[in-house]
Amino acid sequence: MASFKIAVLPGDGIGPEVVNEAIKLLEIVSHKYGHEFALKYGLIGGSAIEEEGAALSDFTLKMCRSCDAVLLGAVGDPRYDDPQGDVRPEDGLLALRKGLGLFANLRPIKVYEELVNNTRFKPEAIRSTDCIFVRELTGGVYFGRPKRRWETSRGRRAVDSMAYTEQEISRIVKVGFEIARKRKKHLVSVDKANVLMSSRLWRQVAEEIAMEYPDVKLEHQLVDACAMKIIQEPRYFDVVVTENMFGDILTDEASVLAGSLGMLPSASLSGVPEEGVVTFGLYEPVHGSAPTIAGENIANPIATILTLAMMLRYSLCLHREAAAVEASVQEALSQGYRTSDIMDDGLSLVGTNEMSRAVREKLEKNDTR
Repeated sequence: MASFKIAVLPGDGIGPEVVNEAIKLLEIVSHKYGHEFALKYGLIGGSAIEEEGAALSDFTLKMCRSCDAVLLGAVGDPRYDDPQGDVRPEDGLLALRKGLGLFANLRPIKVYEELVNNTRFKPEAIRSTDCIFVRELTGGVYFGRPKRRWETSRGRRAVDSMAYTEQEISRIVKVGFEIARKRKKHLVSVDKANVLMSSRLWRQVAEEIAMEYPDVKLEHQLVDACAMKIIQEPRYFDVVVTENMFGDILTDEASVLAGSLGMLPSASLSGVPEEGVVTFGLYEPVHGSAPTIAGENIANPIATILTLAMMLRYSLCLHREAAAVEASVQEALSQGYRTSDIMDDGLSLVGTNEMSRAVREKLEKNDTR
């Protein structure tokens, strides 16, 4: 029997609902495969501001560091949307990523055959799309200095700085190469080297790292060209590596291929994922807190369930269990279960709890051998 400590941060909005459903799946994994999961709960985002006075307390950060992995729901609260406010829920997420050294964000984009008709794209254009974005998470314009706003005699001004070191670029590009080596051996590195000095350094370092991976084809694309190609020819991509802000925007764009943000998981890792090697990580669905539907039993839990599968695979090295969870999601979709964000004619419209229950039933029946 393997034992693990998991930090659980439900967060804001629909976060507690979808995390609760993922925990139910984790309980089945525990009973069926003989593992023990000790859960430690904490606050983050708007709920943390309200209860603890900060979007992320030192206590919660310390708790997360003591665990094998962190499962997070969503962060965001409209009560703190004032642009002149001193604190925002999202500050907690940025602080958590930085405080835990989570520099590599993995966002898989998979188009399920069952959902090819649930987008605005022609099914033949997106069918079989299966790629993964590797986004640098602790550098770039989100963390660069100087970052401030001020008053001048000519009006208000603000500045954000996009800064990268050679070491920051090198380690994230290596993650991209390692993942590409295990897939189709094609890595697209995205930058804006025709304009930005940081992107020119990015491209130079990527070329140098490529010499260590002669079996992987490296291709450079400008971010605007990549944004177009994701829509025009999504199956072209296998592994994409890029800096923080570009990755944030491109993965949200690519999410429409999958039919809904409610289908997209993510993992934020502290190292290069290697077979059989434990990598500490933070796991959260790509979608936001969606406060307008919180508590309505409407939210799609699949993104969080698939995020749980990523946690099992990367931070706990439970590959068989991760595959079983993913197969259960596929089976539930194949049998026609749909939440409202992925609903289609003639299928079974269900809520958050019912979709999760359908996946759990499949997981309980799956062969464990």
